[in-house]
Amino acid sequence: MMSLMVHLKTVAHLRGKGDRVAKVAFRGLSFYSRVAENCEDVAHFNEMFRWPIASRLDGNEMLEIQVYNYSKVFSNRLVGTFCMVLQKVAEEGHLELTDTLIDDNNTSIKTTVTIEIRYQPMDGTVGVWSDGEFLDVPDDRDGMFAFETDSLLSGQSHGSGISPARSLQGSIPTFRKAGKGVFSAMKLGKIKISKDDHKKGDEPAILDMEDLDRKAIRLAGTMEPDTISLASVTAVTTNVSNKRSKPDIKMEPSSGRPVDYQISITVIEARQLLGLNMDPVVCVEIGDDKKYTSMKESTNCPYYNEYFVFDFHVPPHVMFDKIIKLSVIHSKNLLRSGTLVGTFKMDVGTVYSQTEHQFYHKWAMLSDPDDITVGCKGYIKCDIAVVGKGDNIKTPHKANETDEDEIEGNLLLPEGIPAERQWARFYVKIYRAEGLPKMNTTIMANVKKAFIGENRDLVDPYVQVQFAGQKGKTSVQKSSYEPIWNEQVIFTELFPPLCKRLKVQIRDSDKVNDVAIGTHFIDLRKISNEGDKGFLPTLGPAWVNMYGSTRQYTLMDEHQDLNEGLGEGVSFRARLLLSIAVEILDTTSPEILSSTEVQVETISNISESATGKMEEFFLFGSFLEATMIDRKIGDKAISFEITIGNYGNQIDGVSKPSSTKKKKKDSESEQEENELIQNSSEDEADEDGDLVSVSSTPLMKPFITDRNYFHLPYFEKKPCVYIKSWWQDQRRRLYNSNMMDKIADKLEEGLNDVQEIMKTEKAFPERRLRGVLEELSVGCSRFVTLANKDVNQAGRTKLDRERLKSCMREMDSMGQQAKQIRTQVKKNTVRDKLKLAQHFLQKLRFLADEPQHSIPDVFIWMMTNNKRIAYARIPSKDILYSIVDEETGKDCGKVKAVFLKLPGKKGFGPAGWTVQAKLELYLWLGLNKQKKDFLSGLPNGFEEIKATKMGPGLHTLPPVSLVYNMKQVFQLRAHMYQARSLFAADSSGLSDPFARVFFSTHSQVTEVLSETLCPTWDQLLVFDDVELFGEASELRDDPPIIVVEIYDQDTVGKAEFIGRTFAKPTIKMCDEHYGPPRFPPQLEYYQIYRGNCTAGELLAAFELLQVGQGGKADLPPLEGPTDSERGPILPVPLGIRPVLSRYRIEVLFWGLRDLKRINLAQVDRPRVDIECAGRGVQSALIQNYKKNPNFNTLVKWFEVDLPENELLHPPLNIRVVDCRAFGRFILVGSHAVTSLRHFIYSAPDKNSNNWASAAKLMNGYMVLTNGSFQPRCSPSLSSHTPSRPAGDIIVNVDTDPLIRKMDTVVKLDAMSDAVVKVDMTEEESDKEKKKKKKKKKGGVEEEDETDERVLDWWSKYFASIETLKETLRAQEAAQAEAEEREDLEIAAEVTDIKPDDLLLKGSKTKSKDKKTLKDKKKGQAADCSEKRRVKAKVDELVVYNKELESEFGIFEDWLHTFNLYRGKAGDDDEQAMDDDRIVGRFKGSLCMYKLPLSEEITREAGFDPNMGMFQNIPHNDPINVLVRVYVVRATDLHPADINGKADPYIVIKLGKSEIKDKENYISKQLNPVFGKSFDIEATFPMESMLTVSVYDWDLVGTDDLIGETKIDLENRFYSKYRATCGISSTYSLHGYNIWRDPMKPSQLLAKLCKDGKIDGPHYGPGGKVKVGNQFFHGPTEIEDENGLKKQTEEHLALTVLNHWEEIPRVGCKLVPEHVETRPLLNPDKPGIEQGRIEMWVDMFPMDMPAPGPAIDISPRKPKRYELRVIIWNTDEVILEDDDYFTGEKSSDIFVRGWLKGQQEDKQDTDVHYHSLTGEGNFNWRFVFPFDYLMAEEKIVISKKESMFSWDETEYKIPPRLTLQVWDADHFSADDFLGAIELDLNRFPRGAKTAKQCSLDMIRNEQELPTISIFKQKRVKGWWPFVARDENDEMELTGKVEAELHLVTAEEAEKNPVGLGRNEPDPLEKPNRPDTSLMWFLGPLKSIRYFIWHNYRWLILKALGLILLLIMLGLFLYSIPGYLVKKMLGA
Repeated sequence: MMSLMVHLKTVAHLRGKGDRVAKVAFRGLSFYSRVAENCEDVAHFNEMFRWPIASRLDGNEMLEIQVYNYSKVFSNRLVGTFCMVLQKVAEEGHLELTDTLIDDNNTSIKTTVTIEIRYQPMDGTVGVWSDGEFLDVPDDRDGMFAFETDSLLSGQSHGSGISPARSLQGSIPTFRKAGKGVFSAMKLGKIKISKDDHKKGDEPAILDMEDLDRKAIRLAGTMEPDTISLASVTAVTTNVSNKRSKPDIKMEPSSGRPVDYQISITVIEARQLLGLNMDPVVCVEIGDDKKYTSMKESTNCPYYNEYFVFDFHVPPHVMFDKIIKLSVIHSKNLLRSGTLVGTFKMDVGTVYSQTEHQFYHKWAMLSDPDDITVGCKGYIKCDIAVVGKGDNIKTPHKANETDEDEIEGNLLLPEGIPAERQWARFYVKIYRAEGLPKMNTTIMANVKKAFIGENRDLVDPYVQVQFAGQKGKTSVQKSSYEPIWNEQVIFTELFPPLCKRLKVQIRDSDKVNDVAIGTHFIDLRKISNEGDKGFLPTLGPAWVNMYGSTRQYTLMDEHQDLNEGLGEGVSFRARLLLSIAVEILDTTSPEILSSTEVQVETISNISESATGKMEEFFLFGSFLEATMIDRKIGDKAISFEITIGNYGNQIDGVSKPSSTKKKKKDSESEQEENELIQNSSEDEADEDGDLVSVSSTPLMKPFITDRNYFHLPYFEKKPCVYIKSWWQDQRRRLYNSNMMDKIADKLEEGLNDVQEIMKTEKAFPERRLRGVLEELSVGCSRFVTLANKDVNQAGRTKLDRERLKSCMREMDSMGQQAKQIRTQVKKNTVRDKLKLAQHFLQKLRFLADEPQHSIPDVFIWMMTNNKRIAYARIPSKDILYSIVDEETGKDCGKVKAVFLKLPGKKGFGPAGWTVQAKLELYLWLGLNKQKKDFLSGLPNGFEEIKATKMGPGLHTLPPVSLVYNMKQVFQLRAHMYQARSLFAADSSGLSDPFARVFFSTHSQVTEVLSETLCPTWDQLLVFDDVELFGEASELRDDPPIIVVEIYDQDTVGKAEFIGRTFAKPTIKMCDEHYGPPRFPPQLEYYQIYRGNCTAGELLAAFELLQVGQGGKADLPPLEGPTDSERGPILPVPLGIRPVLSRYRIEVLFWGLRDLKRINLAQVDRPRVDIECAGRGVQSALIQNYKKNPNFNTLVKWFEVDLPENELLHPPLNIRVVDCRAFGRFILVGSHAVTSLRHFIYSAPDKNSNNWASAAKLMNGYMVLTNGSFQPRCSPSLSSHTPSRPAGDIIVNVDTDPLIRKMDTVVKLDAMSDAVVKVDMTEEESDKEKKKKKKKKKGGVEEEDETDERVLDWWSKYFASIETLKETLRAQEAAQAEAEEREDLEIAAEVTDIKPDDLLLKGSKTKSKDKKTLKDKKKGQAADCSEKRRVKAKVDELVVYNKELESEFGIFEDWLHTFNLYRGKAGDDDEQAMDDDRIVGRFKGSLCMYKLPLSEEITREAGFDPNMGMFQNIPHNDPINVLVRVYVVRATDLHPADINGKADPYIVIKLGKSEIKDKENYISKQLNPVFGKSFDIEATFPMESMLTVSVYDWDLVGTDDLIGETKIDLENRFYSKYRATCGISSTYSLHGYNIWRDPMKPSQLLAKLCKDGKIDGPHYGPGGKVKVGNQFFHGPTEIEDENGLKKQTEEHLALTVLNHWEEIPRVGCKLVPEHVETRPLLNPDKPGIEQGRIEMWVDMFPMDMPAPGPAIDISPRKPKRYELRVIIWNTDEVILEDDDYFTGEKSSDIFVRGWLKGQQEDKQDTDVHYHSLTGEGNFNWRFVFPFDYLMAEEKIVISKKESMFSWDETEYKIPPRLTLQVWDADHFSADDFLGAIELDLNRFPRGAKTAKQCSLDMIRNEQELPTISIFKQKRVKGWWPFVARDENDEMELTGKVEAELHLVTAEEAEKNPVGLGRNEPDPLEKPNRPDTSLMWFLGPLKSIRYFIWHNYRWLILKALGLILLLIMLGLFLYSIPGYLVKKMLGA
């Protein structure tokens, strides 16, 4: 950044003693030093001053320093001045000096000053230009470089301090008219082109001046006089403007208007739920709506597949803030709410921002809100889609979902969010608020005051914060306009959160209900950055401004919604100081709070200066004109008020806090400051003397402009307003955002230009795009240099620093990429690069939006009677001033056209389109100390008028009004030529339009043209004596804008508004010559807007001619009215109106369809009138519409004069009238063909070799190959790849679609018959086969070729869907690869590495777990190709995942359908409502060509002159047709019943016949498989619209329509794509692939050749056929039912038909055998899909042989199977029970198993009691019968949902066998020990022995080879039982030895087996050890067993001990006796 720094050190040799101050000035901007107090002879200042400068420092510029004696009371006295020329500084960049001052008389005095000066030029000032394109700018001292289109970024191009009058723009005449779109990338001066710029002859993107003038003269003069300039939307904007900023065209606020949304959620299944043996239910909650799935019992991985739909009608951002919450609840029933397992939250906006607005088959990870330490609680697999109106969702194709997706790779998270999200705390700190409005009436307050004597503030505020579905509130601060909270609200949420916005609301606490005072949303994406150099969300401490309704308090506030954050706020409400911080939690630390409840804590106060230094700001506004004031306001006096925050708001702004609560402000000036802030509108003391803020203009009575509008008479006297206000100085934020906005505006304008060039097919769009990218990269590098200023101002927050860093990084890389892309822009890559540039634009807009506010927005209110009527809101950054040009707001110091609108909901709809007032307004906002330039942008030539109250020293006061004494007189000529595609404002579906042109205070209207949407007024409106104030030269560059409004004239009442557009006139001053290149002006298209919608285009030109001294005589003459009938209306003069030439338009009249009743009478005798440019033709009358709605005369034509320039062609109107009795005509409906270019016929180019570029009369039908229409109309033409030379035609024929025996390549010269045949030898193909066979996976033998008999139509269908999926995957992978390639290229070119090196590097660094999405897609495709089983040979059809029409250009190859409209157009945002206005359809076509037409065509053989260009068209007499409708199935139907399901059945209508298939409804199914065909006979044209509807069957009441689809059969029937019966890929006579068409392929081919006048077909020997000059090969044998081979030509013919698009001239793709997928729509919910239906239609004319019977596509019946599971043994089962006696562990084991669900068919073995080792022996057999659908791999169950169900419901569930091991308890519930679930299609092979069986069999399921019971039939082995312990780890809880045996129902009948160990085929009893017997049956036995077994040594020892003891006892007992005995009687 360039800057000049001055270090003022000291001033010495001063006289006397006193306070000194110095003033340093450079380029008109001065700084004051601080006051040096009480200094004697030396004043030490030691201060730095810095001037950022935008242009080079010039050697002649001056620096001035003045030293004053400072006085507080009197004015300062000048000591002396020091001036210095900066020449030396400019050369050397650094200078130190001491010099003397001079006094007033220019004599030197003693006093000296010491300074140091540094000048830092821009780094490498010349480095901005690339490719050596230097500019030789005329050495204009004031000028600065003028880049590209104007100055670098801003609309201004003058240096900082220089007045714009002298700037470069004025000194070089700018040239601005012809071809401005192409050439607006302009640089001034000459361009030297460096040598390397001649690469590939690319001219540089920038043309120089003289060259441009010459080009323009050539353009305007000789080439074609009506080259249109690209005005459409950019008409107003392209003028290089100095003093005016461009107006905004769209009026109505788009947000806040409710829209329809539908959210559909499919809960498929859940896995790995934490907990044992649970009964889970999934609850889906959006906002306040809850829906539940059914309960699945006793499983951790329930399968639901349930579909829920939620409908909403709310404004978009309300919708996107709603939270989608999925939670799993365990054992919920009627009585208890169940326990929560885990939840997952995401906001709707996140889903909507995904591609296709959906997540498909993704796993949502559940977490526990009550305990954040546990981690993942399980996963739910679901689909979530959000559909807004008009979105169509492409569901990936749903067939058999065998993609066993791994969970980790498919988590339900947006791209770029890590799978492991961590918990984080979000701290929202709320400090205080200011400026709150009154929220109570004053009556009560006055009563209180009388009683208590204290004055209360009338508001009790608190703050509520909402985030991720949780709310937190601060405390309520009673009665305070300036509440202080100092509290923080803490949310605990996973990070990064899936909720984008945080809502902060100040609310007023009230006894009755709390009301919002203001709302602010914080977008987390804007306050954080997820990149590797990113930062966590952080904000503030910063003030946020809140806007809402007006501040006066009313009980019922009509704009209360605005305070809730809906719609644009119309007034400042309050500002709130808050900050946000995020801390990532370490969930392992012990002291953490585990709950996620919201907490509120108090925090310490924050210092005053934390948010920045208070500065005084000055806002100045001047009203130059006020026109277009709505007449409804009445003629009371009007004034305008401007407010910023509460400053300037006189009615309801200031709420003074009561005196008791005076707050301390800064210590120096607390009293004064407080007064200043409060009494902003009263007198304020200030250094400038008494500066009174004048915030409103004086009242003034309006004058009448015309019937609708007033204007205020601001002629030469323009009122001004000014306001002083105090805000924290945070301008830096706004400056950066302004710079980015300007770059973005410029980019947007450039991109619009490029699009316009492409749209109008002008030359060289790539040059303009290169210029745009060049501008962008220059702008970005400029931003980086400017933003890099090190600003250490007070109040810079962490977010400021981080944002600056990330913006600079982003801008830097964007600049690099733009440079990069610029080099790649070639003619053929323009579109892609344009897309990239549009991404840049979005990114710029995102970056420019500053999340931390500073200065509030400015509001302009129109007041009458002290009431607020209408307002405009202008962001303060747009008018903020900065010394640096790029940083200045785009409207600062410029005249802006401002349109006032009605506040709030009043502004919705028609009220919002009418302008309440148009102001020409000049605004300037900046620091008070910078205000000396505040008038510099006004148009020159005014005097200031100050306020009357003159005080001392008021010279600095701003003016209260300006008086312009310079006045220019002009004449405005508005050339109103025509408008097109206007809005239909009358009930007839047409309008009676007239235009009203406003310029300044004048208005005029064109004449009214009745009944048309495309009026050609051809009228010149002349405005005489238009007075404009200001300098002539300025007006030339900057005329005011012209407003054109278009109205519909009504016979009764007021004219109705249709739309509005803006324009700028071309100006001729009286001294200029009226001639090329600027005059006469050309017609331009201006887009007409009605609210936010477009409502047509206006073709017009405007010129403003200055009337000089000689009066009007000097102006170019006007021709008088030429047309005597039109009276005094002037036509558009010849030089301006387009040059015409003669065209002939041929019209093909085919018929009318579906005409509705008009005024209750049916249409009986309609006629079609075609009109174009005043000429036209009428069709023949249809005599009886009911009997035959076709015309009997097919082709008519008329001649008309049309402009040569196709873009100016007027629309062609088609009107249908009904001829009633007595010569009356009634309009039925009309259609305007806006663009005739589709129908222009250009003669074929004879010498063109490439068929694709030649238009032929293909097949006799008119083929329109012009421009955009070609690809739609005929795939045949676009199917030739341009890379291949036209003559080589390569035909690949699959004799056998899957194993190719012979790949034949036919290479021919277009004209020769030579053929080259390349054969693959038999050996090779055999090898191929062997290879395929050998490829076994994990030792599993693949099945051999499928048996022909089991194949049916469904085999074909499923095989085709597989193919479809694979192609889709391959496309995705290819796309991903291409994207990656491109990313690498861009990265490589920025860093100069070859892309290949990068790829190598990349592949090494990518670790496995961080697979990027692209890698994954590629991987999936690769896996697919590996896994792809060797497919059985199945013939396939084509499955289109859309309608057939979209694939074949709506079948309008020669017959077009024009919708006829009647009735008023709806004012919905989208035109979806137009369907209600369609009253019928006209079928026909147009062809127009310049006369005379070349002879060759008319001389061709068989040319019928009556048919003109429409040769060989079939006759349109009625024809009988058999229509056969096949309905395969429907998917994702919208639920119609309360239970969230539907009972669908099919209804088919065609004409009067209707087939209802009501009895075959399918119960409770949203994805029903119908598999039916229906035959209907119909007569075209009367019955040609087929409606297939799906209805919902209801037991009681009428059945509801779910959705319907309509097919126009007639267009299909007559189309050359032959959509009557699809052509299959192979021909067979029997079986599932039987040929359906009554005509064989050979007959079809013969007919096609005859119709197309092609030679052939000639069948030759050796299986080849010649058609035209091409050869095709194919097999020649066919098998009949008995397997006999016979010769046939059908295969050959079919080969040709399948390659028909390769036949030159007439070839086109024929519709193959197919299934199409059509969306179902419901008229009640327009635009939102209600499901899809898969179907196809065959049609057979009745005059041909009858077709065979319909193919059987009835749904496959599931096959009955029986699964026999023998549980032999268990081992190592964990032991649960403790023995009563011995305390030893044992278990009473039994095994439970089920297949369909625990309730339905669980089976238990007997109990193996008291197993001590975990071993159990059972020999027990389970038998599970089930019905199985092989193709879908699902078990089919039919059961009643509940006891109240009427009928059984069919469910499809995956075949999973669950085995569980339990411990039986007698008295308490059994204990669950472990389980295993085996998917019968792929489960791990069992281990041979118990030892080999381990957890790995389940853990590494993906890697291990799997087997399928359906192929193996019998399997035996050991499998592990697992359960999860407390830490959610899997543990092994046992092993089971089981044998699975699968038999079909028939086999089961032959060899029946018994359950358990019963007959027949009983199993032997298990050999169980004795312990297992009940211990009380054989107590002794068991005691023996128990005790003896374990404790024998103990028992023996005990016995020994007892014996000893007994002996001892006996001894003691008997010893005395013995002793006595011994003693006595021994």
